Amino acid sequence: MNNNNSFSVTGLPAPLSAHGQPEPVEAAAHRLLARHVPRHPGLPATAIQEALETNAKRFPHEIAIDFYGATLSYRELYERVQRLAGYLVQNLGVRPGDRVLLDMQNSPAFIVAFYAILRADAVVVPVNPMNLEAELRWLIEDSGARVVLAAQDLEAAFSGLLLQGVFEHLVLACYADDLPATASELVPAFLAEPARQPAGAATSTLGQALRHPPLASVAQRCGEDLAMLVYTSGTTGRPKGCMLSHRAVNAQLVALMHWNHWSSESVVLATAPYFHVTGMCASMLVPLALGASIVLLPRWDREVALDWIETRGVTHWTSIPTMIVDLLGVEGLDRRNFSSLQMMGGGGTAMPAAVAERLHQLTGLHYQEGWGMTEVCGAIHLNPPGCPKPQCLGIPLFDVDTRVLCLESDAEQPLGRQGEIVTRCPSLFSGYWNNPEATAESLVEIQGRQFLRTGDIGYFDEQGYLFMAERLKRMINVNGYKVWPSEVESLLYHHPDIQEACVIAGRAADGREAVKAVVVLRSATSEALDAESLMNWSRQQMAAYKIPRLVEFVDALPKSATGKIQWRELQNLENQR
Repeated sequence: MNNNNSFSVTGLPAPLSAHGQPEPVEAAAHRLLARHVPRHPGLPATAIQEALETNAKRFPHEIAIDFYGATLSYRELYERVQRLAGYLVQNLGVRPGDRVLLDMQNSPAFIVAFYAILRADAVVVPVNPMNLEAELRWLIEDSGARVVLAAQDLEAAFSGLLLQGVFEHLVLACYADDLPATASELVPAFLAEPARQPAGAATSTLGQALRHPPLASVAQRCGEDLAMLVYTSGTTGRPKGCMLSHRAVNAQLVALMHWNHWSSESVVLATAPYFHVTGMCASMLVPLALGASIVLLPRWDREVALDWIETRGVTHWTSIPTMIVDLLGVEGLDRRNFSSLQMMGGGGTAMPAAVAERLHQLTGLHYQEGWGMTEVCGAIHLNPPGCPKPQCLGIPLFDVDTRVLCLESDAEQPLGRQGEIVTRCPSLFSGYWNNPEATAESLVEIQGRQFLRTGDIGYFDEQGYLFMAERLKRMINVNGYKVWPSEVESLLYHHPDIQEACVIAGRAADGREAVKAVVVLRSATSEALDAESLMNWSRQQMAAYKIPRLVEFVDALPKSATGKIQWRELQNLENQR
């Protein structure tokens, strides 16, 4: 493995009978699956990008991507990948194992860039387009990326870093280049912005790169070699890079393919963001590995999504519950056609029971809830097709060994009793980038094997379904986005008027979780700082979903005898309100 961290996963999980119980929870749960579904599907040893090359030969003229009516065939898509890979290697000097930052909305350009980075034998570092300059600096410096591929509308966030020498070259993509010649009124303004000429020799455009000759054959990294470096929001103030190997990504793709009915005839509506492993795997890598078609929506728009479900014959849609709630607000849904849909599911937040029932009445489908995290490359528990339970995380996917441990002793809990969820699975990460201490802290050894501590509290029922009770880690869930309070606090401390800050989970007017900042000002001269001013300042410092929407000013924060801020005390007070 080409990285600076010595930790690596060896071997696969123990057999399903490793619990030593009369009937393991996995065995009980998997009796619910259809007989044709394999219990232990084999994993390919190839690089994940090789499937695209194969499908360019198998299905050269089939539609790979539909972007507001402009389409790319598999042959055309692979040709673009080859040209950009050649540009990265031969013009920009990208070497095997180099990390390349990728910062775009869901788009054909994102897909081309993602596969081209892998085709160049490099490592993809996908990041949230909502990140601002200070956040991007950390991601670039920590990953060691020398090259950045970003959307044209994000140029301002990178230009200063480029001038400061934080990285070496910026390639800008124009979304409008991939739109139809006559764009419909459904296309948002930010997508239709025409291409601009870059300033300076260190900046080029994707259009220029795609005129480069295709890449000649190079050695392909695979197996335990690093494929992606996906950053999670940091529990200690800084995001951590999850090392995901080709082995881990392939394991996730194989599991998703077998769990639900997928084929080359599938049509996938992509609304979940590609920079996150859920959208990346379920709405990009799986369909392109099978030769299916993707209908791309860069930003959520319920009218467009509804139109495309009907007119494009969408079969699979992975989303978050807030999108479903919004969709159900459209008038006249009873008269719309959902007959093509075969699977709808997702995660991030719990699906309200009333919403799930309304969706079932409309479509005849049960929203498939699941559970996973970046460290396991997406979902490793899903409700089985046809046998879902509401407000439930589902049952373990193939060869996933999930257990519930007592918080005090790490002893395994019996069915029905709560504890910390730990797991071991084929898609387990290879550790945190350049952070062996954090890697060691995230693992626990059970019967000689390493399990991941998830920080989630849950329990198994008698049928092997997993339920979430609460979170052990200090995390806020903002519409499906994870926000770690310590990261927001570290940014708030840059404000000249803030003496101390503690971030907790509050409740917005609609009852959803929101970021709340409890703040102590430096002096009486700082009294001009109010909640609105702090929120406006925060908009310049952090991604929008991290901004404190609730602010409380206090004279002092509660502290322990050792001087640590007692965030739990503040959280408990907030929960009682």
